Formats: sequence, C-alpha cells, structure tokens
Amino acid sequence: MTATVSISPVGDLSHRRTLIENIYPSVEAGLFAAKRIAGEPVEIWADIMRHGHAVLGAALLWRPEAAQQWARVPMRLHENDRWTASFTPLIPGRYVYAIEAWMDPFATWRRDFLAKRKAGLDVELDIREGRELLARLNLRNVEHALGQGSQDSDVIEAVDVLLSEEVAAAAAKGQRTDLTRSAIYPLVVDRPRARAGAWYEMVPRSQGRIAGRHGTFDDCISRLPDIAALGFDVLYLTPIHPIGRTNRKGRNNALRAETGDPGSFYAIGSSAGGHDAVHPELGTLADFRRLVTACADHGLEIALDLAVQCSPDHPWVSDHPGWFRRRPDGSIQYAENPPKKYEDIVNPEFYGVESEGLWTALRDVVLFWVDQGVRIFRVDNPHTKPFAFWEWLIWNVQSVDPNVLFLSEAFTRPKVMKALAKLGFSQSYTYFTWRTTKEGLQAYLSEITGYPEREYFRPNFFVSTPDILPLHLQTGEPWIFKARVALAATLSGNYGIYNGFELLEHEPIPGKEEYLDSEKYQLKVRDWNKPGNIKAYIGNINRMRRNNSALLQTSNLRFAQLDDDAVIGFVKESAAHDNAVAVAIALAKEGPRQFWFHFGNIEIGPATERRRVRAIENLTTGERHTVEWGGVRLRIDPSQDPALLFRCFA
Repeated sequence: MTATVSISPVGDLSHRRTLIENIYPSVEAGLFAAKRIAGEPVEIWADIMRHGHAVLGAALLWRPEAAQQWARVPMRLHENDRWTASFTPLIPGRYVYAIEAWMDPFATWRRDFLAKRKAGLDVELDIREGRELLARLNLRNVEHALGQGSQDSDVIEAVDVLLSEEVAAAAAKGQRTDLTRSAIYPLVVDRPRARAGAWYEMVPRSQGRIAGRHGTFDDCISRLPDIAALGFDVLYLTPIHPIGRTNRKGRNNALRAETGDPGSFYAIGSSAGGHDAVHPELGTLADFRRLVTACADHGLEIALDLAVQCSPDHPWVSDHPGWFRRRPDGSIQYAENPPKKYEDIVNPEFYGVESEGLWTALRDVVLFWVDQGVRIFRVDNPHTKPFAFWEWLIWNVQSVDPNVLFLSEAFTRPKVMKALAKLGFSQSYTYFTWRTTKEGLQAYLSEITGYPEREYFRPNFFVSTPDILPLHLQTGEPWIFKARVALAATLSGNYGIYNGFELLEHEPIPGKEEYLDSEKYQLKVRDWNKPGNIKAYIGNINRMRRNNSALLQTSNLRFAQLDDDAVIGFVKESAAHDNAVAVAIALAKEGPRQFWFHFGNIEIGPATERRRVRAIENLTTGERHTVEWGGVRLRIDPSQDPALLFRCFA
C-alpha cells in the first residue's frame, strides 16, 4: 500500500518564494520581547534570500504595540544576504516590528540590462521589455516621459529615461512582486534607568540617631544629602508597611519576640493596614510622599520593596479568606523553605477559587504606590510565585505607566532567573555575590553578556543584602570591600550596596552567610562617619561611572589578557561607542603587583572607524600611558586601591 502525502496547492506556496530568517533582535523566535532604551537607535537584522538572481527589496515595519499604523524604513543589503535597518523609539513602552521582502522586477531588469550593454550585446529587445515592465507597474508619469511611440527608434531613444535614477526610484515604489512579511516581533523599550543605576539599600527604621528609637521618614530625609554625595541614583527601601504581631520574630530570628522587638519588616500587615499602608512608627503616607519629593530634589528616586506575603494579622487574611489555602486542621500554612521556617508569614494562594481577586488586588497595590510617585519596585522572591502572574502584572502596570521598572530578587536556578527576565522583569539579581575568582567572573559575565541573554537579561550586581553576608566580606578587610564594590560598579551598569557596607560591617552568625544582630529583626543606630569607612572610595567610583558612559551599561564588555591570575582586566564601551574605559582589579590582597595589560585585538570607536587602543589615562590621577607592543605595564597595590580605571584613546 502506498502512503498518501498531503501537499499544499501550488498557489498556497507562493508566499514562500522569499525567505526571511535569523531576525535580530529576537528572544525565543519572538515568543518574548527583546529590550532596548528609549531615544537610542534599534538596529534590526535579517537574512533575506530567494532562488535565482533577482534583485530583492526589503523594509522594516515598526509601531507602538497599541497603534494601528506601521512606520516603514527601507532596509539595505549589508553582506552575504544579511539586511539591516534601524528605528528610534523616543518614549518608553511596548513596540512591535516586522520585516517585508519582495522581488523588484524593474531593478532586476535594470541590473541585467546594464551588464548586457557593457558586454556589447544586442539590447533592443531588453529595452522593449523594460518599457513593458514599467507599463505593467502603471507608473503614469514614467509612461509620459517615455512617450507614446511604438517604433524601435522611439524605444531606443527612451533608454536614458529608462535608466534614470528617478525612474528606478518610482519603479521601486510600484508593485511589489511576491511580497512576504515575517512574523511580528515584540520589543520592550525602557527608560535609561533600566540599564544603569547605583542603588543604595536602606532599612528606614534604622536611620534614626537615638538608640532604641524607631527611625522615621524624616530620619530618612535627613540622610539624603550624604547618600546623594556618594553618587547614588536609587534609594531602595526595605518594606515600609505595618508589621504583624502574631508569631513575631525576635532578635537574630528568634522564635519569640521580647518586649520592644520590632519584628521582621517582611511580616507585612496588621490592624494598621496592609500593602497599601505605611508602618505607623515610620510616619504617615504624607510623610512618605515628602520623602519621594526630597529624593527627587537630591537626584535620587525611590525603589520600593514588593513582597507578596502576609503576616497572619494582614487584613486580607480575615477579609478574603479564600485568598489563602487552608490545611486539614483549618490553619494556614506558614511560609517555609525547608529547613528554613518563617512562622510570622503566610503566603496567598495564586490559583485558588478567588485568584482573580487576589491578582487584581496585588496589581492595585503596585498602582497605588505608582500614584505616590514610586517608579521602581524590587520584587522579593518572585520565583516562588507563578510566572504567569508576573507576566500579567508587569504588562498591566506598564500599560498604565511604561516608566515603571521591576527588579527581580531571585537567587534561584539560572534558567528560572532568565525566565523571569524574559517574562518582563527590567533587571535581575545575579550570582555575582558568589563569583570571586578571575575564571568564575569571566565565565559568568561572558554568559550574561552573550547571546541571547544580552537581549533580555539586565544584571544588577549587589555586593551584599540584608539576607546575605558573603564569606569573602566576613574578614572585614578594607581592600576586599573596595574590590567588590569596584567590580560591581564597573562590570555592571546596575549595582547596589546595602547600608552598612560603607562602614565595613562584617560580623556574621558563626558558620553562616548572615549578619549577626541583623536589622531585619531589630533597630540599629549607626555612626555614618565611623572612622575607617570607605565612603570617599565609593563616591569616587560613582563619580567615575557618571563621567564615563561606558560604565553605565553591561553588554559592551571584552576581557583583556593579563599575566596575573589574581588581577582581572577588561574594556567597556558606551552604547554609542563614544567612550571606552579599561579596568584592572586585584582579586587578592597580596601586593603590590605588576602585570602586563594586553589589549590584543580589542578595538574601540564607531562601527565605521574601529581602531585599536593607543593610549590610556588614569581616571583618578590623570597619569597617561602609551600602548606599546599591544599593551601596558601597570602596577597595583590592593592595600591602597585594588582598582585601576583608565579612559581609552584610539
């Protein structure tokens, strides 16, 4: 028995005469959006090909996602069937683009005619064919220019008109043979803060000056001049909401709170309100709005913690019992990540019978804080909540205000981190905290700055957090604090420190990567000018970042060869390729160290004028070095400054 094969009718296959492949930028063939920055050109590439030798035409189509009308940009052939064009979205938002391609019969005729005439061949019949081709295109102005005669002499005399640039341009706008359109590809365009920012994480209740007294929003305002002077762009606040009393944790995560213990600020909700309220001891909502305004006056903007979890005292628990899953005994399961337990927290059920109400309420919480002037949200543990929820929430919020950014705090499996970024998170926490060797750092940065990760994954390098005191900081040695902040601030466009880092706070719970006497569970008062602090060092790093746009992005990064395994070196270029910086950072305290910084084949500058580095200038001292034999001999003393930063000249 012969098998029957179903084949589409010939007419159905005509649209496949031209192939459009390898479209860039795209993530998972357009399933997810690539990310770009408003006001910067977006380059689009595609491989376009067809059987035979016909001349092709192509155009880039783009529009805001909600718009109906396409803007059209001609594409040009770059090389090897690769075509390119660009467009510049001026405002943040969601966009889409597609590519159209077609066979250009008149351009094909014109090319072949010129080749035949140059070879001395008889072209009389070709001239007639060209005229007939134009007639079929129904270009009335061209027909008039060619005249109405039918004699051979009339046709031959019209050859100059046939070959004119005006006729070629008019014909190119005529009928497009075998027009083919690609699939539509999504693009998210963010404001520049999505790509670059220096974050200062603050625990608001610990900003007071009197031991045992709860800090207020006014105390936070009083600290703004100091934080702004350090060069930070974003002031990130841990949760500011009312804290529950049921199962309240004591100092160092003790199961029982003593009198006066404030509890964990992640146990959100009490009789004073939930996620849309502020903890009474911090102040009022009006006080918070004054903090937002004061931040803007100091060149800072607020990032607010979004922790989707509740104290058992949260109003939602009593008002919306269907939002929580009950155990067989009627109780609500408290949060846990075995063996860790969080008895003071319960989690809502995202796929319960009343899930639609829960999702809507959480969206409204975010929009409430947007109304208060917040445009950045750091999301706590998003990997423990449904992916679909985050995709829905981010889309809904950014549809209202495309300037809102979301940072994913997901210290989880690599593919889960990346999935959250694909689904819409503007920035992501990373494994930088635990990458300490030259090999480890280079491998990790090569991964997240390669393709396709660079199209959707924007890292934010935090040197420490309230939850994590990494082992390498537990010695308290100034050089390692300086080295880590220099690495974070120069390798990534976004980076952050947790308050107290500048004071070299480093005392751990023995055997753990956690702070002893963590302010997650108690009030703290600090001397922010404590002797031995590295505030001046951090301020200088941030000043160099602001003065060198190469450091305000992550993807344009190339590692250099250094003949010292304890020193890492790299070159970064700005998105516009008008600024380049070379960086060398010591990864060990022994020194001073001398090493060869080899630039090799690294080139800098615009695409049309790429040149090798010929000189570098120290950004701190102004000392200048000439690049000879492909490199420079440098000296670094980690005990003084473990980082060297240079502006590059071609």
